[in-house]
Amino acid sequence: MDGKDDRREGRFDEAKGNVKEAVGDMTGDEELETQGQKDRAKGKAKQAVGTTKEAAGKAKDAARDAVETAKDKLD
Repeated sequence: MDGKDDRREGRFDEAKGNVKEAVGDMTGDEELETQGQKDRAKGKAKQAVGTTKEAAGKAKDAARDAVETAKDKLD
């Protein structure tokens, strides 16, 4: 799974959590409200993982480009 997929799933989990939390609050269902809070936290974590994966991929590409540039200068 790439970073974009993680971020997309994270946004979905966060939205699902918001709905569960709101419904739980309106109906007085504390368990549903807690599930919503957990889903929101899980969604935020997935988004952070996705952002980190994307940043690592960009850093890897930049390092590869720097090595290629250095090789070209030596040749």
